[in-house]
Amino acid sequence: RQVTPQPSPLSRQVTPAARPASELVMASPAGSAAGSLLGSPSAARGPAAELRRTVQGMLNKVCPENVGTIAQKIGAVEIAQPAQLETVIELIFKKAVTEPHYCETYADLVFALKSVFPEFPAPEGGKPITFKSSVLNICQNEFEELVERLEPSEKERARLQGGDLEACRKRRKDRLLANMKFIGHLYLRELLSVKVIGAVLCELVLSAETPKGPEEHALECSCELLNAIGFTLETLPVGQQVVSQVCGRLLELKSAKAADGKALYCKRVQFLIQDLLDTRAAGWSRKQFRSAAKTKEEIRLEQERDLNARQCG
Repeated sequence: RQVTPQPSPLSRQVTPAARPASELVMASPAGSAAGSLLGSPSAARGPAAELRRTVQGMLNKVCPENVGTIAQKIGAVEIAQPAQLETVIELIFKKAVTEPHYCETYADLVFALKSVFPEFPAPEGGKPITFKSSVLNICQNEFEELVERLEPSEKERARLQGGDLEACRKRRKDRLLANMKFIGHLYLRELLSVKVIGAVLCELVLSAETPKGPEEHALECSCELLNAIGFTLETLPVGQQVVSQVCGRLLELKSAKAADGKALYCKRVQFLIQDLLDTRAAGWSRKQFRSAAKTKEEIRLEQERDLNARQCG
């Protein structure tokens, strides 16, 4: 039985109150509750700006060893309205997608904060607005927004040239891949369900029925997500079904040909897919460098090993 892809993979779990896309936090800060507080001339010296400075200062000090301490400090910040809750979450999310090597640490921070802040009633009724639901709404919005706006607009193309244009594309793709990694680590901490993850993967890989197939960045996102959660996902029957279906489709796309007989995807994407399939075949054990934050103790032990190796010749 196939998993049916959904047009908005995170929406079923993360929408305590239905809001237009333009009102979501990351899509248009000025249109969100948090953005409305920051749009006035006095915002730079008002309570909202002070909240941002306070939380940002704490986030700048996050590392694997002190994430519990930072969570306690952020949890002690007084949050009296949904706009302030959105501000805190926006800052955490921004750090997570711009510092992907700390992605696991920020996911730990979200997990520690999930039941700290108060709930707020939804403006139009329904489920209350919570820290967890707001985090997932931002993940959803970032996923949809970045997929739609991966390519620079016409105005950006006219303003940017050569290397600057490529740098813009790379920044957006890196942010999209970091978003996938962050979503994966939220799932590993049981902040996202298997059903939602399955819908995300199906939308990335299985939803495109055109001869052209999914876009290259969609395949890269699916590989990034599966590399992060594949082992855990396959421990569940539903997850195993999703992984088998997605990997089967990736194998087909890897060798797919266009109408002119040329490969549908570039060598880099083909190698990326093959690396994922090899990793799965090896029990999700990767023989390559992982860009992840290290603790001070891990760094110290590595230095000791290097020093001992030099002394031994």
